[in-house]
Parts: sequence; C-alpha cells; structure tokens
Amino acid sequence: MQFGIFTVGDITTDPATGKPPSEHQRIKNTVEMAVLAEQAGLDFFATGEHHNPPFAPSSPPTLLANIAARTDKLLLTTATTLITTNDPVRLAEEYAYLQHLSDGRVDLMMGRGNTGPVYPWFGKDIRKGISLAVENYDLLRRLWRETNVDWEGEFRTALQDFTSMPRPLDGVPPFVWHASIRSPQIAEQAAYYGDGYLHNNIFWPIDHVKKMVDLYRERFAFYGHGEPEQAIVGLGGQIFAARSEAEAIDRYTPYFRNTYVYQGAALEEMTQHTPLAVGTPEQIVEKYLTYRDAIGDYQRQAFNVDLGGVPHKEIMKQIEYLGSEIVPALRAELEPTKPKRVPDAPLHPRHRALLEGTEPPAEEPFSMSNEFDPLTGRKVRV
Repeated sequence: MQFGIFTVGDITTDPATGKPPSEHQRIKNTVEMAVLAEQAGLDFFATGEHHNPPFAPSSPPTLLANIAARTDKLLLTTATTLITTNDPVRLAEEYAYLQHLSDGRVDLMMGRGNTGPVYPWFGKDIRKGISLAVENYDLLRRLWRETNVDWEGEFRTALQDFTSMPRPLDGVPPFVWHASIRSPQIAEQAAYYGDGYLHNNIFWPIDHVKKMVDLYRERFAFYGHGEPEQAIVGLGGQIFAARSEAEAIDRYTPYFRNTYVYQGAALEEMTQHTPLAVGTPEQIVEKYLTYRDAIGDYQRQAFNVDLGGVPHKEIMKQIEYLGSEIVPALRAELEPTKPKRVPDAPLHPRHRALLEGTEPPAEEPFSMSNEFDPLTGRKVRV
C-alpha cells in the first residue's frame, strides 16, 4: 500500500499565538513537509487546489515541480485537481511536463472541489459540475493518448487537429484517481475507465465509505477491468499522535476547535465516527487497520497532519511519527496478508524501476519529424 500525506494548504491562525503564518511561510513550509515525507520513508505527497482565502495552493504543478527538484523517489500527486474548472488542455500539458521533470513520479487525484464560488470565477456553472467532470476528463484522456485530436463538446472551444505538448513521458500518461465523497456518478466514472477511486473520507463514517467503495468495485468489475477486489481504492485520513492519549487530546484540542470544518462538533464524536485518530501511534495503527477490515484491501492511504493552524514544528513531528512508527506498523500488518490477486497502485515504469533498483525502460521520445507544421502544430497533409 502507498502511504503518504496530503495538505489543503489552509492559512489558519495558530491558537497558541493568535497569528497565522504568512503565505510565503506556509508555501515554503509545505515544501519542507514533502521533503521530510520522503526522508521519513513515506510514499507520496499530495497537495490540494484552491483559489480562495484562506488557502495557498492555487498552482499545484508549480508546487510539485519545486518538490520534484528536491526529492528523488517521492510520488507527487494532487488532492485534488479541479477537473471541473481547469481547462483539460492545460491539465494535459502541465502534468505531462511535470512527468518529464520528475522522471515519471506523478499521478493525479481529480475532483470537483467543495468551494462553490470557484465555478463562476472560471466561467463555469456549478449546477453542471458532474457534466463538466465527465466531459473534461474524457477530453483529457484523449489528449494524453492521441495526437491530432478533433473534438467538440459543451463546455470549451472545439479542437481541430490538436496535439498537446509535451507528450506523456514514454507514452504513459499519469495514473488518475477520481476523488469523491458523495457522488456515485464519479465512482461510476472511475470504474468505467478502470481508474482509481479515492474516497477522501476524513469527515465521513465508515458505513458511507463502504457504500461508495462497494459501488465502485462492483462497477469496476461490470466494465470488465477485473474482479471487485482488484479495483484501485484510496482513502483519506487525519491523525495527531503523542506519547499518551491524554497528551494527544490535550495538545490537539485547540487545533480541533480552531479548524473551520469542525465548528460545533465534538472531538470524541469525530474520533469515534470518522477517520480522525488522536492518540498514541499504537492507537492510530489499531484504528486504521479497521478500514481494511471494513472495505477490503486497498492501495492508498493519505493522512492529513496540518489542518487547523497546527504549527509547522508540530506538523513535522507528526510526519516523523508516521514515518518511524505508524506506517511501518501498518505495513507489517497489512502487506503479509494481502492476497496476491490484489494489485498495487500503478506507477509509471520509470518510477517503479527507480524504486526497485532496476534498469529503467528505454526512452521513447515523441517524434515530430517532418509530419508536423512547426507554425501551426498540425499534421502535414499530403
């Protein structure tokens, strides 16, 4: 299983000081989180995408490119890429470019986002969110897999004889996870293409999570991609660890009360009914093992450790807990019992070779040759 961290990049007041970090500080600190995640032995780092206060990460490709330059093996991903309000042409170009910069260490977790006003800011209608997600992703897939694309749809200008550049590294597009917590249409979309499905369930009870994952697995098999247990599933999570449960609760409570998403909720209720785990590393491990019991073997577990004004020093300590104690214990329990028929999460061949210490595949460059007009990018018609 892949274990890693994700951030939504909120710039929130530290309840101990009454001051928030600056944008500059939060952005720089986010890079440091990713670098430490690799050093701690985690598999991936994921950034959200937001275009409104109090969030910093409006440009995931820029952030991930910077992290790529400072890491060697870490998988770089998003949580999420807004497939509804981003132009599929730009997504095709930017993430293929990032593939080349990072030697294939890229995949995407796509979603519609949860900030309604973002839609009109980018000229979109929130009432058509599902339709936008379906149409835009279908075009993105084509742009990564075809050249000289002719396309016409409802939500953007038609394309004629269009080839996005650069082409995916070695002809292998980034793997895509479709992230949704409540929309069966998105689980259906993931199943239709044989892509991954990520339920970022940090505020949801396990019975709802199981319902959505079961739907995706059933439809994955229906579309002929394999048995239900071979579907590619990811989950979200949120933790705060300390040496005793009492210490963890005492230290985390101010951040919990400070977090915009938990306003009016009780910490005990949230830790009982959602993936929020506050306690010793052993208690956190015990809780997260229950998710495999509930939904079956899955491929990706993402942890949030920085929501609600947690100071950077404490965030880094939580990453160290994950790397030194929590994730090794989860691996020790989960990996020996995973059935052989259950696949690992897909990786780009170059990234897999890097992790396994094997020879990378031969480069397969896209040849423009004399077939393309350099002024128009269109294929020369003979």
